[in-house]
Amino acid sequence: MQSVVFAQAPANAPVDTVLSAVAYVEARASAAETARAALKQYGDAGRNQDGLTRVELFEQVGRPGHFAIIETWRDQNAFDARDGAAQKQLLAALQPIRVSDYDQRLYKTLTTAPEVTSTERKTVYVIAHVDVAPNSQAPVLLKRLAEASRQEAGNLRFDVVQHTMRANHFTVIERWRNQQALDSHVAAAHTRQYRDELQPLTGSPLDERVYTSVD
Repeated sequence: MQSVVFAQAPANAPVDTVLSAVAYVEARASAAETARAALKQYGDAGRNQDGLTRVELFEQVGRPGHFAIIETWRDQNAFDARDGAAQKQLLAALQPIRVSDYDQRLYKTLTTAPEVTSTERKTVYVIAHVDVAPNSQAPVLLKRLAEASRQEAGNLRFDVVQHTMRANHFTVIERWRNQQALDSHVAAAHTRQYRDELQPLTGSPLDERVYTSVD
């Protein structure tokens, strides 16, 4: 009988300690511009935070005032040691105009890859929340989807992060060259296969939203 050998990661492989803080907040549509200004100020302040490598600001397409904020931290210790003054200032600015609270959750890396550089201005972002019944299959499906999607000509980014406390919750962050590239991805065989296999595992309907970057 032929033996099967399973590949193992090298013993000295570096541990990915990156922490992602994903937040959502909704402001009144009439005050969307005020909210954008407050978020931009918060993003600028992040450049001075030790261990904060990136702050990304997104607004949902077709829904002014609906925002997602993704912060990338070096590790949990850097996040815990952060200066909370900038966030307090942001929350104070949003308080009079918000219609939902600032909801921030922490995630660890499941699978990421370097983002493809693009000078196109019409790139499209998709941020999806995946909530499944506890099982070991969902991470496998998400990794397989990410690997296949990164091979698509129109894909610029496909990252999946996993909740630090609830291992059955995931956030998927995608970036596409344009709407046509996103439409092709949605119709791709590997995307349909992923959704068909994921559906029986889900604990709630797939929450998938399209965003543009707040520059």
